[in-house]
Amino acid sequence: MALLCAALAQPFSPRAALPVRHPPTSLTGSGLSLDFSLPPHPGLGAPQRAYPRIEATARRGARTENAKVRNRRLQKKFNGTATKPRLSVFCSNRQLYAVLADDHNKKILFYGSTLQKSICGDPPCGTVEAARRVGEELVRVCNELGISEVSYDRNGFARGDKMMAFEVPVSQHGFLPR
Repeated sequence: MALLCAALAQPFSPRAALPVRHPPTSLTGSGLSLDFSLPPHPGLGAPQRAYPRIEATARRGARTENAKVRNRRLQKKFNGTATKPRLSVFCSNRQLYAVLADDHNKKILFYGSTLQKSICGDPPCGTVEAARRVGEELVRVCNELGISEVSYDRNGFARGDKMMAFEVPVSQHGFLPR
């Protein structure tokens, strides 16, 4: 074969007998891009690839938003009124804080945390038990004020042990949609 190519004054290539390649195609749809084109090969063109090149692309602006900016944007949705106040919950690594706020009149209707002596008791209990007691205290105050529904804002915190313990008495009263 090499002697035949030398006689015809053409360079020898074992790939010379490959079929004609079609232009590169690309399949796109919902963030997944399949590219079946082959990278260029020096001298002869691109070699055949045994597998397609897969590129995953995310939506524009996905997960690049700052947590504070996202929280400020969501606070517009959780705007409390006198009849339906905003229940905002902050959960740190050690404690849980809950605030029932009327944003229109700029009043705090209830504040409870796992640090309060009246909630923890004289021999202090664990934070999960204290979070459950904060939820029970919140339900008691809502019954006194005649509040039947709240806008629940957990500020993007995951539902860990303290958050779940807090949500149990609140959801039993019917405040949280389940």
